[in-house]
Amino acid sequence: MAEKMAETKKRARELGIPLKGTTGQHNAITDVAGVEVGFSTVIIGEPEDYTGSGSPFARTGVTAILPRGKQRSAVFVGRHDLNGNGEMTGTHWMDDSGFLHGPILLTNTNSVGICRDTAAGWMLENNFYYPLVVDGRPIDGTGYFYPAVGETWDGILNDTNGFHVTAEHVREALDGAASGAVREGNVGGGTGMQCHMFKGGTGTSSRLVDTDAGSFTVAALVQANHGFREHFEVLGIPMKNEIKDCRPILNTFAPKPGTGSIIVVLATDAPALPWQLSKMCRRVPIGIGKLGAGYENGSGDIFLAFSTANENAYTTAQTTISLIGDDAMDPIYKATAEVVEESILNALCAAEDMVGREFNKYFALPHDQLVDALRKHGKI
Repeated sequence: MAEKMAETKKRARELGIPLKGTTGQHNAITDVAGVEVGFSTVIIGEPEDYTGSGSPFARTGVTAILPRGKQRSAVFVGRHDLNGNGEMTGTHWMDDSGFLHGPILLTNTNSVGICRDTAAGWMLENNFYYPLVVDGRPIDGTGYFYPAVGETWDGILNDTNGFHVTAEHVREALDGAASGAVREGNVGGGTGMQCHMFKGGTGTSSRLVDTDAGSFTVAALVQANHGFREHFEVLGIPMKNEIKDCRPILNTFAPKPGTGSIIVVLATDAPALPWQLSKMCRRVPIGIGKLGAGYENGSGDIFLAFSTANENAYTTAQTTISLIGDDAMDPIYKATAEVVEESILNALCAAEDMVGREFNKYFALPHDQLVDALRKHGKI
């Protein structure tokens, strides 16, 4: 594996885009205390090395999100699918139990299996799971857990049918997960992705929220591989006539406009229970829609939300949990839409031009044209 990282580009706020809300320290999902994020970015070969599936060529990777860091944990979880043309493993048990056990991984479509199996092995090796309890005694090496692995398709830039993500890459993302600032753009699972027909990828954002029940953090991390150029807008300003050129170069085939997917992972430290977390997920499309996407049948728009509160909620016996009242959730729902919108913008702003298989190319969103357009319309 060879990893190439460009210098950090300005994020949306650093460009002067006046986005709503107060962010956490890093304006990232890691602003929810305990959350860790890791990446493995798989860049192999040059475009001329691609001669068909299995060539020594890749533009892909893995993103790992650990809700409570590298410790055994089960968190309350909720989810929602806006459009189901995609995959996330473990969702049936989430729906039945209301819990997520273990890490969340994001990758390309054909690497879901290796990510899921490697994560399961990693959980066993690191005592990251809850063993079955028989007659009051835990039985080591037993139990059931379902790592969550989501995907978006990177087959325009990546040799996705070459299955270049390996167990070593998955372990690199898991073992390297950390708190603090989070890289964005062409990194991890977002490496080979496009967004609104610009280069897309990984993005994140957070909000500090005051509610009647107290102050909390709401945050998101997205893998953005969705959207149609003609529908793209920022702060209500359509960009189709504002941004010149920068059209993708597609030497293979051009997917139907809007075809793609977005995975959104939400995190909060508010003591929200599964039905409330699912309601947070149902607000995600508001943030996606603010940028002009969410309409397409050919997109997998899959959302998951977890809460790091109620640390001892998972038990085989009776327990006591905290609950935020439904009426206090309104500011959290609003913050959900805000962090999704900003996370997508951050993915677009951080991404760099990328040339992929058969010299297909997606261009980065041009910062100067974006800022000029917003200034012209009085938004900056």
